[in-house]
Amino acid sequence: MEMDRARDKEIRLAIATTVMILGILASAPSSLATTKGLSQIVTPDLQGEGDLSLSLQIQDKRIANPYELQAELGLTKWAEVAVFRGFQPDDWIFGTEIGLLTKEPYLLSAGFVNWSPHLNVDPQPYIETGYYTEHHKVIVGAIHAGYKNEAILGYAYDFNQTWRVQVDFQSGSENSSTIGFTCNLTRDFQFNPALYVSNGPKHDLFGYIVFTYTFHVWGKKESSAVSTK
Repeated sequence: MEMDRARDKEIRLAIATTVMILGILASAPSSLATTKGLSQIVTPDLQGEGDLSLSLQIQDKRIANPYELQAELGLTKWAEVAVFRGFQPDDWIFGTEIGLLTKEPYLLSAGFVNWSPHLNVDPQPYIETGYYTEHHKVIVGAIHAGYKNEAILGYAYDFNQTWRVQVDFQSGSENSSTIGFTCNLTRDFQFNPALYVSNGPKHDLFGYIVFTYTFHVWGKKESSAVSTK
C-alpha cells in the first residue's frame, strides 16, 4: 500500500513538473515550427539535427503505459534516437530511426521501436516510405512485432503551420486505427489529441493526447522550413 502511494506521488510529481516546464517553454520565444509524427505510427521524416523534443503523453491504459514522458533527439540529418519513461508499469522504452532517403517528396527510413530491456520486450524493427508535399503526407510501411509482420498506413493533411488533421492504421488485433489533429500553439509548442478505434472484434474507443515542446540544441537553424516530424 505504501509502495502504491509512493508510486502515485512519483507519477503526479513527474507530470506536474513536465506540465510546468512545457508551460514555461510555450511562453518563450520560438524559432521553428514543428509537427510531430502521427498518433500511433512511426513516420519516415526525421527529427531535425540538434532538435530535442520533450513530450508528455497521456492515454488509455489499453493503448500502452497511461503516463509517459518522451525525449526525442535528432543526432544528424539522417539519424535520431528516442526514449520513453513509463510509470504504470515502471518502464524505459527505446527507439531509433535512420533516414535512407531524406529528400522530399520521397522518403525512406528504417529503425526499431518499443525496445524495453526493463520488461524484456524485444525491439520491433520497421521500414517505411513516405510521399510528402506541402499539404499531403502519405506513409506506407511494415513492422515486425513479436512473431508477426504488420502493415503501417498513414495520411496527414497540413492546412498551414498551425493545423494538421491525420489518420493512421497498424494491422493486428491488438492495434488500432486512429483519427486526430495537431495544433501548434506556438512555433515550438504543440498538442495532439486523437481517438483510437481498436482493431479487435468490439472496436473499442480509446483516448490519447500528447503535449510536445521542441527546442534547438545545436546545428544550423532553419528559419523558414516547417518540420513535419
